[in-house]
Amino acid sequence: MIVAVGVNRYGRREVLGMDIGPSEPETFWTAFLRKLTRRGLCGVKLVVSDAHELSTPP
Repeated sequence: MIVAVGVNRYGRREVLGMDIGPSEPETFWTAFLRKLTRRGLCGVKLVVSDAHELSTPP
């Protein structure tokens, strides 16, 4: 399960979305973030995640 939490302009934390998947491959994260964008997420200043492999662009 992944959960996106944001801080609104008043300094309050809000759950922006969550999803459940069998693992956390790049495709899962990409789909999750695109869903948040379609729902109106914009103006992201910082993204923090843990223990993900870095991939190099082709």
